Amino acid sequence: MSNHSQKNHNKHLDMLQEYKIYLRNIVLSLEKMDQTSEFAKQWNAQTIKERKEEILMIDKIIKNLIRF
Repeated sequence: MSNHSQKNHNKHLDMLQEYKIYLRNIVLSLEKMDQTSEFAKQWNAQTIKERKEEILMIDKIIKNLIRF
């Protein structure tokens, strides 16, 4: 892999990792809200589920890109 391609590849890996961390922070904040309010728990359940699935998908992508 050329130097430019490698930098680009690493940049995209970093961006995915940062996005994954951002999603985890969102899930944590939603779960904190859930602890304080039963309404919030019902409201946030689907969003939390979707974000966790997205985090798992990003993990798979990152693992596959690292092998590349």
